[in-house]
Amino acid sequence: MHLRKGLKLDFCRSFAPYWALKWALKWALYGALCPAVLFAGGLDSGRLARDYGNWFHQQVAREDIVGAAFAVVSREDILLIGTAGHATVGGSEAITENSPFRVASVSKTFAAGLTGMLVREGRLDWEDSVNDFVPAFRIKGDTSLITVRHVLGQSSGLVPHAYDNLMEDGVAVEEIIRQLGKLSYICTPGDCYTYQNSVFSLLEPVIEQATDSSYAELMSVRIFEPLDMRSASVGYESFVQNPERARPHVKSRGQWKAVDVKPNYYRLAPAAGVNASILDMAKWLQAMLGSHPSVFEDELLTELTTPRVHTQREMYRREWRNLLTNAHYGLGWRVYQLDNHTIAYHSGWVSGYRADVAWSEQLDVGIAILLNFESKMIDGLTTEFWKMAFADRP
Repeated sequence: MHLRKGLKLDFCRSFAPYWALKWALKWALYGALCPAVLFAGGLDSGRLARDYGNWFHQQVAREDIVGAAFAVVSREDILLIGTAGHATVGGSEAITENSPFRVASVSKTFAAGLTGMLVREGRLDWEDSVNDFVPAFRIKGDTSLITVRHVLGQSSGLVPHAYDNLMEDGVAVEEIIRQLGKLSYICTPGDCYTYQNSVFSLLEPVIEQATDSSYAELMSVRIFEPLDMRSASVGYESFVQNPERARPHVKSRGQWKAVDVKPNYYRLAPAAGVNASILDMAKWLQAMLGSHPSVFEDELLTELTTPRVHTQREMYRREWRNLLTNAHYGLGWRVYQLDNHTIAYHSGWVSGYRADVAWSEQLDVGIAILLNFESKMIDGLTTEFWKMAFADRP
């Protein structure tokens, strides 16, 4: 396991007890210089990161894993990055902080961030009809009712997971869009939660029509480069051409088996097209916590994580059900209520990969986890972090 610690944290811990400072000045300076240690929630995030790192290392040592990585961050610091295992089962190439993984549906959080930027610049509006940008998109009913907000908020009113089976079978996106014309509303757009991938992918032509730029190029120029996400990319080709990538694995006859990267969901770039290393995801989480206001303004982050549509089934998720007191979808982010605490969360799962990201503005802390094998153990890895976070508060 490889660890990377925030250097500021060690300075802050040695600085904090300095007896000569008067109490008022001490706490004012301590809070200003050491935001990763002291803030309104009272969480010792440095200790949390170390405790979680130790637990994570013990957990993966006991489990049958291929490769795994995690990052714990605050707004100001990458507190800890940990990696374990290998890029390929039985191989010698260790997972590092720069090994790209597929983040699958966590890509939706990036799509929401990019769309929000364009809305704040006036190039798009949340209430724009998707059909105005994608005339080929039709359903049985008034198609104009489905807006950019509904697509990002998983509340289009169409049957959940519409034609995901066709995407998995390799059917062209254009044909899937035509097939959507067979669907009718199951509720008024905005009134119910209807999770989508194919419909969510309509954001790509919407954004490209609004900007005259490619989706992948915009993601790189507007998000990856400003946040210094050096291993991040969009698309199949950029991923398979990266020699450092973590290869995908599935269980076959009780053993992990390396498989080919499946390109199908890459055709739904906003829904599942992003690749990133754990270091990239650490920087993404920091941006969500407000580290780069020139890229993501606080008002936009609030917009993305405002609860909008109730997600009742989330309340019964394995590992999460004993923690959740409420669950909603915002815009590209799930919004979970854990007693008096709110976290923004999203998971991702495509063939051979799992990903989780979650962050709390209240506690100024976030966690990202990436696996290059399909396992439900990621639920336990993520929920344990939040159990520790809440137990660590005074």
